[in-house]
Amino acid sequence: MKALILNSGKGSRMGDLTKTHPKCMTEIASMETIISRQLRQVAEQGISEVIITTGPFEEKLIHYVESLGLPLSYTFVRNPNYENTNYIYSMYLAKKYLEDTDILLMHGDLVVENDVFFSFCETEGSLMAGSKSKELPEKDFKAVVENDRIQKIGISYFEQAFAAQPLYKFEKEDFEKWLSAIVEFCESEDEEKRKLYAEEALNTVLENIPLNFYDVGNKLCQEVDNPDDLAVVSNILSEIKKRTVYICFSTDILHNGHLSLIKKAKRLGRVIVGVLKDEVIASYKRYPLVPFSERKAMFENISGVYQVVEQSSLSYKENLEKYKPDYVLHGDNWKTGFQKPIREEVCSVLASYGGKLIELPYHKEEKYAELEKRTKAELSMPDVRRGRLKKELELKGLVTAMEAHDGLTGLIVEQTKVYKEGGAHQFDAMWISSLCDSTAKGKPDIELVDMSSRFRTIEDITEVTTKPIIFDGDTGGIKEHFVYTVRSLERLGVSMVIIEDKTGLKKNSLFGTEVEQTQDSIEAFSEKIRAGKNAQRTKDFMICARIESLILEKGMEDALERAFAFRKAGADAIMIHSRKKDPTEIFTFVERFREKEKDCYIVVVPTSFNSVREEEFKRRGVNVVIYANQLMRATVPAIQKAATLILEKERAEECDSMLMPFQDIIRLIPEED
Repeated sequence: MKALILNSGKGSRMGDLTKTHPKCMTEIASMETIISRQLRQVAEQGISEVIITTGPFEEKLIHYVESLGLPLSYTFVRNPNYENTNYIYSMYLAKKYLEDTDILLMHGDLVVENDVFFSFCETEGSLMAGSKSKELPEKDFKAVVENDRIQKIGISYFEQAFAAQPLYKFEKEDFEKWLSAIVEFCESEDEEKRKLYAEEALNTVLENIPLNFYDVGNKLCQEVDNPDDLAVVSNILSEIKKRTVYICFSTDILHNGHLSLIKKAKRLGRVIVGVLKDEVIASYKRYPLVPFSERKAMFENISGVYQVVEQSSLSYKENLEKYKPDYVLHGDNWKTGFQKPIREEVCSVLASYGGKLIELPYHKEEKYAELEKRTKAELSMPDVRRGRLKKELELKGLVTAMEAHDGLTGLIVEQTKVYKEGGAHQFDAMWISSLCDSTAKGKPDIELVDMSSRFRTIEDITEVTTKPIIFDGDTGGIKEHFVYTVRSLERLGVSMVIIEDKTGLKKNSLFGTEVEQTQDSIEAFSEKIRAGKNAQRTKDFMICARIESLILEKGMEDALERAFAFRKAGADAIMIHSRKKDPTEIFTFVERFREKEKDCYIVVVPTSFNSVREEEFKRRGVNVVIYANQLMRATVPAIQKAATLILEKERAEECDSMLMPFQDIIRLIPEED
């Protein structure tokens, strides 16, 4: 496509303003003229070739245009007879540059706001701009329109007509018809035809051109014919430049799609970028590789971004009410799915003060999917995964972990999300339980499964997931062995190991005092913690001391004494456990521990006291909630029922309704190139 800008007129109605330069060089805003605005719009649209017809002050116009330094190639076509002809003759003189190409045509005194210009250029088909809502002008162009198709254009039409502006876009086949009519007019013996509007020639071929009417409404698309027009246009532009556009981003990798969105936003006004906080992103998608402060700085360094602000939730409401942007820009992918309530809230807030939502077609290109895939691969690496649990605790205050005992349950924990109230809820981490690991292998939970086998479980899970891992270390074994366990877990990318303060052959805590269990001494267990902390190589890895005092009915004071001692020995976290359904003793422990220890993480496993919601745990000062065995407990009844049903019916048909199609199971498994 080429742009044709007609600048052959004298602009006499502008008075003294055009005594020394062509009308197109009239300043309409600070450091902006009509022609500089037009050319910047043309360049931003991606058009590279511009034909400019000239008349008076040609040399001055050429020098000015070339001094703008825009990435445009210019062809200047002088109309030497500009005083005795109309722009139909200027177009005729430029005809050899206008053949076999789509054409964007505008008069050199036309001022168009960006929203109109770019939308007009990107609309399919041949078009002329105009307004169905503005008053019909007496002496300016009007278009007779029927079913949005233009029938005639001229200054004398008033029936079925709308105000029209000299902004055209022609597909090459359509423009060639108009150009042929222009040539016929200008090469005729009737010299008066060179003094007509070019639209007179267009009217002779309009029945063969599907020229559609593009309605700009009340937006700026206006010629500057006189000083009054100039004042009106300048005031409107001044108001337009105050407009703001709000876009929200969660990305930590900028690609062309994001830059294109910002570029489109800049056309509408000053761009305010809302950057989602890390904990918000982590709540509904993967954990961001780049922290909030760096992502915020990344957007602050993009040319044309006016302001970068924090968005502290998926809801836009707080920021919209604070900044009251004229526009919110978003892809149309949120019309359905979990973001639909967020969109509805945005529409409601915008309607309350007259803002507008602009939605662009959402395109998920393959190369961007590949970037996301590479990012997930990065998140799965041990050094990245290991540190994420501590970061999530700092960000969110409370994290949740679900038990996983093999690659498939790891994938379920990784991918399961619940969408509600315009947001998403998912597990933050994975718990690799000694009980479930042993059970999956058909072995008793007595530390019979050795560490090498348990490490293979970790490897199976880390190969296909990205979330942090909390490892059930049982008693930790003897101090000298625990040192090597810590280093192995660190290398594997585990974030935390939890060891319990018991000695001897391990017996599951679920049995409490029903079986003989021996609690380790405070001194010996503290030494084990110190040895583990001294052995670790990174700051990210954490050791959590699990206290069995309440399980073994040794009382609150014993539990607290141990907790403070283990913390002093270097434990990063304390896990307090109970077999009671009533959470009172857990809450009491947390309250009393928090009176002295504000920073130590507290871990709970609400297998028995399972009526407490996560929000209440967080409010009381708990940091980690582990759902320790629910997936294993859900699995056994389901497979038992399926096996029993097949035996009873002597066929598989009856159990099909309770089974997941294998294609859906396979879809859980990530594909590799």
